[in-house]
Amino acid sequence: MVFGIQSVIETLKSDQQIDKLYMEKGLSNPDIQNLAFQNRVTIQRVPVEKLDRMTRKNHQGVICMVSPIHYVKLSNVIADVHERGETPFLLLLDRITDVRNFGAIARTAECSGVQCIVIPGRGAAAINSDAMKTSSGALNHISVCREYDLADTVKYLQESGIRVIACTEKTYRDLYATDMTGPLAVIMGSEEDGISPELLRMVDTHVRIPLLGEVGSLNVSVATGVVLYEAVRQRSSGR
Repeated sequence: MVFGIQSVIETLKSDQQIDKLYMEKGLSNPDIQNLAFQNRVTIQRVPVEKLDRMTRKNHQGVICMVSPIHYVKLSNVIADVHERGETPFLLLLDRITDVRNFGAIARTAECSGVQCIVIPGRGAAAINSDAMKTSSGALNHISVCREYDLADTVKYLQESGIRVIACTEKTYRDLYATDMTGPLAVIMGSEEDGISPELLRMVDTHVRIPLLGEVGSLNVSVATGVVLYEAVRQRSSGR
């Protein structure tokens, strides 16, 4: 955590990557705002009470959280995957906000051979010490990309020859009847409302996990494990 106007300005000028940037509602600071724009860091406007809860020291209306990991460019990841002769296997997370869910998902993704996790620039869980701990170190071994707009990302992946599959209860297409071999990106959605309608309209295929009990949904980290390991099974056996 970095707080105070000058400290935050210097952090934004450095090569450190910012995970979250909070600014008091009504506060204006052109230097911070311009640097945030240049670095594609979203400023989250919050009440001063939230900043006071984060630190009792003199934050001067601004706090930023420096990421414990180094984000990479998606285009570089895909180029590296092709250079290694591997088939792309990516995971997109649409507004997963619980840090422990995110950490558990990262652990499963790394274990299942996913080459990259893609998260949005806004509305995603902070990659903090809790996420690192829950991932059991997996976040040190898997690439993470932070993309400004996931809709643009889906379009880019499709143009790159990667099939995009969305896991959603809003379909009757069974996960186990779906071909998950070949270049693939899987989208998992928010704990609250699933995948956004915009992304659902863009993807190549919708799949659902069959639920045989009375409860209507799985925890997103559990659901991610089910989907990823069905892809692993198919890709290992040639379906």
